[in-house]
Amino acid sequence: MPWAPELFSAPALARMKWREELVTVPFFDGLGTGELDALVGSFADEPELHHPVRGRIRGARAFEAFVSEMNTWLRERNASVEDVEHVVRERRGFGEAVLRLDGETGRVGLPVALVSDRNRDGRIDELRMYFSSWPLTGRHANRPPLLQPDPNVRESDVVGEYQRALAAGDAEAIVAVFEADGYAREPAGGEHVHKGYDGLRAFYERLFSNDGGIPLEHCAVVDDGRACALEYNVVRWGRTELPPDAGIAVYVRGESGKLAAARIYDDADPPLSLAA
Repeated sequence: MPWAPELFSAPALARMKWREELVTVPFFDGLGTGELDALVGSFADEPELHHPVRGRIRGARAFEAFVSEMNTWLRERNASVEDVEHVVRERRGFGEAVLRLDGETGRVGLPVALVSDRNRDGRIDELRMYFSSWPLTGRHANRPPLLQPDPNVRESDVVGEYQRALAAGDAEAIVAVFEADGYAREPAGGEHVHKGYDGLRAFYERLFSNDGGIPLEHCAVVDDGRACALEYNVVRWGRTELPPDAGIAVYVRGESGKLAAARIYDDADPPLSLAA
């Protein structure tokens, strides 16, 4: 996700991990080729990408500069890419990866999620990238909303149950929607993964320790029946109103129908003690 494979050269495609029956080329695989004609040509019109640090990148010239700077940044940090999830629907898709990077104190893992809105012909309308600044800087950086709330967005089955429990601040109810070995990963990634009943219960009790739940503004959803990506705005955390912060969470259903994983990508600064 999200580049058009037919636009890349044969040598570039041969170097990619998914070589057979490519529907779309994953973001970092395509970016690493440096083939600007293929990258720009994958957009329906002018390239448009919303980046957590750079903000809105629009137009071929700005996008080409971004590609060059991003590839330089990745090389300088000896980056490797661990692909996590990849879902493509007719009009929207999402992908997840973890970037392994050299940091000031050693290697760090940066969880990254991307969403692409697409035309009927598969070309990209716009890309939205999400990651937390915490693994890179040790600080949170508020990110203004990218999308407006959509009252028509409805999450089904266990994802809807999760959202209701999250908004209500009900730790017992939210843990109940996970499989026995399910896990939740915070935006910081790394060691911030909570697994099993005890780990999940302790995590969500801490999240709800500011006298309430976390009601989200739901903006857009991609769901293929197994994995669901929800784009949202964080506006309140318990009793505290927050500056609206854009984020996305990916929920993966297990064989039982309960959640096997919940992976969160936002940069909201929790009004909690010892928050990360």
